[in-house]
Amino acid sequence: MKRLLSLALAAALLAALALPAAAEEAQEAQDARLAKVTALVKGALDLDTEAYESFRGSLTEDLVPQWDLSWEGENRSLSISALEDGAVVRFYRWESDPTPDQSRSAFPTFPETAEAADRAAAEDFLARVLRDGERVELEREENGGLSLGSSGSAWSGTLVLNGLPSSLHYSIRVENGLVEHFDRDAPETAAVGGVPSPDASVPRDQAGASLKETLKLNLEYVFETPGESRAVLRYVPEAGAHEFLVDARTGERMDLTELEERMRRSYRSASGGNGAPGDKAEMTADEAGLTQAELEGVQTLEGVLSKEELDQALRAESAYGLRGYSLTSFAYQPRSKDSGETGVDCELRYTRSENGERLRRNITVDAKTGAVRAVWSSAPYGRGAKLTEDQAREQAEVYLKALCPDRAPAFYSAPDSQAVPLREKKDPSYLFRFARRENGIFFPANLYEVSIDASDGSVYGLSVTWDEDVTFQDPKNVISPEAALEAWAGTYETALAYRSVPRKLSKADPVQAKLLERDQEYSYALLLTYGLEREESYTGVDAKTGRPLRDSRESAPLAYTDLAGSPAKADIEKLAAYGVGFRADQFRPGRTITQWELVCLAYSLQNTALDPEEEERRESAYYSAYRLGLLRPAERNDGAVLTRGDVTRMLLDAAGYGPAARLGNIYRCGYEDVASIPAEELGYAALAQALGLASGTYGGGRAATRGEAASMLCRVLERAF
Repeated sequence: MKRLLSLALAAALLAALALPAAAEEAQEAQDARLAKVTALVKGALDLDTEAYESFRGSLTEDLVPQWDLSWEGENRSLSISALEDGAVVRFYRWESDPTPDQSRSAFPTFPETAEAADRAAAEDFLARVLRDGERVELEREENGGLSLGSSGSAWSGTLVLNGLPSSLHYSIRVENGLVEHFDRDAPETAAVGGVPSPDASVPRDQAGASLKETLKLNLEYVFETPGESRAVLRYVPEAGAHEFLVDARTGERMDLTELEERMRRSYRSASGGNGAPGDKAEMTADEAGLTQAELEGVQTLEGVLSKEELDQALRAESAYGLRGYSLTSFAYQPRSKDSGETGVDCELRYTRSENGERLRRNITVDAKTGAVRAVWSSAPYGRGAKLTEDQAREQAEVYLKALCPDRAPAFYSAPDSQAVPLREKKDPSYLFRFARRENGIFFPANLYEVSIDASDGSVYGLSVTWDEDVTFQDPKNVISPEAALEAWAGTYETALAYRSVPRKLSKADPVQAKLLERDQEYSYALLLTYGLEREESYTGVDAKTGRPLRDSRESAPLAYTDLAGSPAKADIEKLAAYGVGFRADQFRPGRTITQWELVCLAYSLQNTALDPEEEERRESAYYSAYRLGLLRPAERNDGAVLTRGDVTRMLLDAAGYGPAARLGNIYRCGYEDVASIPAEELGYAALAQALGLASGTYGGGRAATRGEAASMLCRVLERAF
């Protein structure tokens, strides 16, 4: 079978490669084109496909022709996407692994393959598939691209074109020295118009000055620490601020945000989608978390209003525009404990028909008072706006004045989506944000978002975030807006790069003409531009000190400042390379370890690392530890200081050695303090010695340090079955 396949394919390849130039310019037969592309791909990658038993290819013609080539064999497959010239844009290789898969709940291991071999394989592959003028820099993915329980390495980043960075991306993954996956953006498929010259006509400093003119900061209150109640003063980017670029050839300053919004609307119009919110199926009572009997019980609680009373109250308020709507279902739901609120809400769900379309309006109210807490609506796009944006905003302000007169939130912003006038977007509503003000300064963490139906001025949507128990920093002695803006601008550099910029399509270009035939007005094009970029992300400028503030939410690689001289330094850094450890600046390797801190370490094996000082995910971390087998719920004692014996037992249980360790007096171990090891712990001690968790003395009764726990964890992750 394979022999016949090889002969047939070879004959087709020879025929295709022998075609005269005149025939190539004409429309080639599809099978000959397939054979030619296959030969180019196999030659570029030096592929040996003898192990595969079948082959097929398919053609997709969008902006440019793209071939999907697929080989299948016993326990293996190979899939490649390539352009007509043989340029590989996607590669996926699969072979069955005889070793059993580790489930997400299983205790992982360090990979066996050396990173250098994987990197060499990636570099060799990239050298084969990248074209003239293209290159990449291998950039490790998050946590270094290293993954526990996997032998692979992964890199991703942007393509460099003609020596300049671009907005085109690539990713590559190598397993056991073989490339398993590769994906890249190609200029032909990601943009129209090709790759322009890398020569800039506009000086960098001139472009930078133009771009920095667009930066805007506002003085606002923000929470000093998420989850706490103190608000401090910061200069932060203006809400809905647009991103700008400068054309490196002409010097034109372009509003990228507005261009992308116009292009999105172009795509929506071309696809025929109305962009309305998802069509939620009507929920019955039992889908709201309560049975019908329980719902009836809730309604009989003292102070809870019936659905008829709540419906009547809502219909009496013209702001909600319920004329013509039918109440189709309702659901009473106790508020979540996580929200920090008590009480019962009732969601009333209304529908009506308009020109064959179904309109929905869901209103959530306090079941005891009838106070409206949230509104959600859906309606088709293109209904036609009868209100201007100013009229809609006036309606929103009148509504809020009646809804919350004591809070008096002030107009804060209209979302960036309204960069394009509604008559062009054909949205069914306008959205406005109203924020709390203290000392005349906005505090947007306390916010009302109000959507107004563009057809009749009714309330289309309502979302509220408000916390009364907030303390506010004194507004005296803040730096000037000019000083803040200067500090903010100093965090940027002006970078020249190829960037994807929406452009209006032209009939003069055959590829663009195809898109115009689909009623698409815009598409991305690669343009040589200057833009403001920086290595790190910043949230704003401290209004008292003038210091730019880095974004603490960034998922930076784990790194510690206090490891010098620690015997566990190498082990802690090895764990950190895989994202295992504590999300903190210091590891404190000499400090005794508590049960909660070991739970944090174990949690990072499969999740984002935690800071043991924070409480946010404590319950989730313990639940993960129970699933892992690190401990049982009855053994939970967050602040208990663990002994070396405790850490050994917990790690070996999680790694699956518990049954063997508990077999009894079948083990011998050579510790100096073997006589002091309790009989029930002897199995764990022996396995700990075999795996390298301990040597010399066992010291099971001594308090373990964080550094010792990290080293023990390292040894368990290095185990070989």
